[in-house]
Amino acid sequence: MKLNKSFRHAVAYGGVVLLLSFFRAIPRRAGIMVARMLALIFYRVSGFHRKNTIRHLTWAFGREKRQKEIKRIARHVFLHFATVIVDAIRIPIHIKKGIDRHITTKNLQYLDAARRSGKGYLLMTGHFGNWELMGAWIAQKGYKPHAVGAALSNPKLNKLIVKTRNAAGYINIARGNATKGVIQALKDGYPVGLLIDQDTRSKGVFVDFFGRKAHTPVGPALLAGLLEVPIIPVAMHLKKDLTYEIQSFPPLWYMDTGDRVKDTITLTRKCSDACEQMIREHPEQWVWMHRRWKKQPGDNIKKKYLYS
Repeated sequence: MKLNKSFRHAVAYGGVVLLLSFFRAIPRRAGIMVARMLALIFYRVSGFHRKNTIRHLTWAFGREKRQKEIKRIARHVFLHFATVIVDAIRIPIHIKKGIDRHITTKNLQYLDAARRSGKGYLLMTGHFGNWELMGAWIAQKGYKPHAVGAALSNPKLNKLIVKTRNAAGYINIARGNATKGVIQALKDGYPVGLLIDQDTRSKGVFVDFFGRKAHTPVGPALLAGLLEVPIIPVAMHLKKDLTYEIQSFPPLWYMDTGDRVKDTITLTRKCSDACEQMIREHPEQWVWMHRRWKKQPGDNIKKKYLYS
């Protein structure tokens, strides 16, 4: 069994290296065209992911959009992430040729104000737009971000991704035992990026997300209260001309009323609302195939997954 697992990991690693080499060798737009063709094929043959995407979009927009429009958005979700993968693969090329070539900005005053304060702060985003390229841009602009990410089960692939992120200029902090590293980075005055839009094993609470209860990590809210740091929502979305725009939003603060549980839930709800607003602007640019509403109130959930 161990040999089979090692063999599978080696094959997966070799395949990824081959894809990296291919999409870095050909022109960007040619790579996007190839990736989108593959995405359309995947959309057709992968019933599980297609059905999950349409189901979740229907849960979120069923009262606002017709089924025909929801299916159109679902198809464009796959096309969008084909483009995102190509640009994520090409991050070293984007940096070498100038990170601003395909990126514009909007309302960065909130991000700049946090940097000028000289104190640490939290950058909150989701699996939206192109979060990997956004992290590289922020790093290249001298913000010196740290980012929390889940380690992959394939050690070679995980090492490759961490190496790529570090080469882009931001420090990867592995999820699981990240608390110490995150606190130290914030105390040292660095920004720390956190993604809160997935149903994970992190301790969390149930707050509304597109009108449904979603288990949402409380880590950012707890850190904001403990260290008195702001949470700055940031997002990067893909535009029709295949360029990107990065935007920052007003900071979210922990408001201490003396009730820690209530205050943590309140800030977590605000974070979730900020993520929802980002997604509503460009619904085709979020990972709707993810089972965001997997855990529900009343489920037999282990205590360690709930905050109280």
